[in-house]
Amino acid sequence: MPSQFTAPHLRPTLTFQLYRCLAAVLVPLAYRKIARKLEDAGVTKSRQRERLGYASLPRPDGKLIWCHAASVGESLSALTLINVMGERHPDAQFLLTSGTATSAQIVANRLPPRCLHQFAPLDSGSAMRRFLKHWQPDLACFIESELWPQMVVRTAAICPVALLNARISKGSLRNWGRFAQTARLLLDRFALIRTQDQATLDGILSLGAPPERCARGKNLKSAAEPLPVPQDALEALRAQIGPRPVWIAASTHAGEERVVLEAHRKLLEQTPDLMLVLVPRHPERAPDIQQMIANTGLSHSCRSRKEPPRGQVYLADTLGEMGLFYSLSPLVFLGGSLSPVGGHNPYEPAHAGAAVIHGPLYANFAEDYPALHAAGGAVEVQDDTTLAQALQYLLETPEDLQRRATAAHQFAQGQMQGLDQMISELSALLKPR
Repeated sequence: MPSQFTAPHLRPTLTFQLYRCLAAVLVPLAYRKIARKLEDAGVTKSRQRERLGYASLPRPDGKLIWCHAASVGESLSALTLINVMGERHPDAQFLLTSGTATSAQIVANRLPPRCLHQFAPLDSGSAMRRFLKHWQPDLACFIESELWPQMVVRTAAICPVALLNARISKGSLRNWGRFAQTARLLLDRFALIRTQDQATLDGILSLGAPPERCARGKNLKSAAEPLPVPQDALEALRAQIGPRPVWIAASTHAGEERVVLEAHRKLLEQTPDLMLVLVPRHPERAPDIQQMIANTGLSHSCRSRKEPPRGQVYLADTLGEMGLFYSLSPLVFLGGSLSPVGGHNPYEPAHAGAAVIHGPLYANFAEDYPALHAAGGAVEVQDDTTLAQALQYLLETPEDLQRRATAAHQFAQGQMQGLDQMISELSALLKPR
């Protein structure tokens, strides 16, 4: 276990220096596009400027632990870490950064005590200098993060940096292998590296990561607490749906809705009153999905228009309500697994007591889905035909559905333990103030 922060010693490479110069030119141009995207999502001007390192909030007094997460899934994992660290360090303050408007909206109402959110600074020297000068973190934890060179190097110059839940694809490893010295430079800046799978651990060691600082760690996504479920909203939805059977298609991506809708059309032949609750990963795609539903010949209602769940499809095109929708049915198809996205977190529907139906493309959870299968809580499908067959079987055999749903829930509950060692390792890195 690391007990003291030691400043890294590898000198910046020529590639890193060239990257710094290129970032100084390109980041201001990239910011214009990023700011427009944030503005379209309703983010204020002052908050948009957080991407340039301008803080919109004062730094709280005392120790500050900075957790950076790229997007939604990583942000939710960071909340788990912050909750547990907050219990261990009641005198510490926390800063959570992320890059997308969606992640900011989802975590806004779930921030733990003593925790602030800001948009992450872009990877330029000026943005990082402003950010670090204002926030002065005592410890930085990057969650499953892309390796942004200046963020890593400049942060490591002032405080210990840990890379947690690391997962690097084979393609990224190959790319970093072309710049082996720079990869080694960045990996050397981490005082602690914990990967979520063996393949990533082997890969970063092959790139020259210090082996004494690296190990497989607890997957923070598996240890996450159940998603919040507003009981009033759940009871209202159940009352509106009534006795109709329901299944959920959650976090779907482009291409998957056609599969889901075709499967639902087939299911209606046997179960005419069946309702599909369709929850796209990106609600802004709702107009295209509504047209798709109409083209399929199915009737639908839309949650963003505050319509009650009526018709054959209920389009749940809102953010931050996934726990509510998972609680409506023990039958959940989890998207991102029939398209080359890599799968989404199966622990979320499992915590809600749902059997997890999914496709074969789950590289982001390469070890989790097989384990969930072994526990009896998951079913794999390949297309609309096998999806319809799996759903029809479970609708007709409620005892097997209940067995699978219970197995999934018990499996998820069993994964919530085991963060103690990681928290102790991080606590040992925390600089005294």
